[in-house]
Amino acid sequence: MGGEYGNLDDPTPKDVMRLRATADYLFGKNAGKSLFPEDIRVVKSRGRIRQVWLPGGPVCAIRASDGFIILNRKGAELLHSAMAPPHMRVAIMDDVAPFAAQGKTVFAKHVTAADPEIRPGEEVFVVDSNDRLLASGRALLAGVEMVEFNTGKAVEVRRGFGRCFQDA
Repeated sequence: MGGEYGNLDDPTPKDVMRLRATADYLFGKNAGKSLFPEDIRVVKSRGRIRQVWLPGGPVCAIRASDGFIILNRKGAELLHSAMAPPHMRVAIMDDVAPFAAQGKTVFAKHVTAADPEIRPGEEVFVVDSNDRLLASGRALLAGVEMVEFNTGKAVEVRRGFGRCFQDA
């Protein structure tokens, strides 16, 4: 079975343990089991995991410089459904939701609520008022600051998930 960037291999038990531990550290307790179930496959380069796949497509990429997990759409969907609100969430006004879903930056003046535990640099979910997943990205402000500030960028969106989430 071939992946987009290489051959998909079965991970070793040590690989799975390391992936789950990293996910638990980055996203919270039990995130690893939600994000990396038993049927994952990996793409390795130079002996290191670069991507993780499930039968439905890619889950995430592993940043080579620091091992940070960069979520793809499937990974964001898995974590979003596994984590109870408000964990990792930035809620925005419904009238700007289509722009976030297209991958546009989220500004602080459009944020209606945010997980107070969010720190700058963390991976976050951008959601509408009904907790529908619109995008995933990197927080530029702390969660409390996102709600209190009226100017500046709050989230640098990595991936917008299109209008289908808006209409769901």
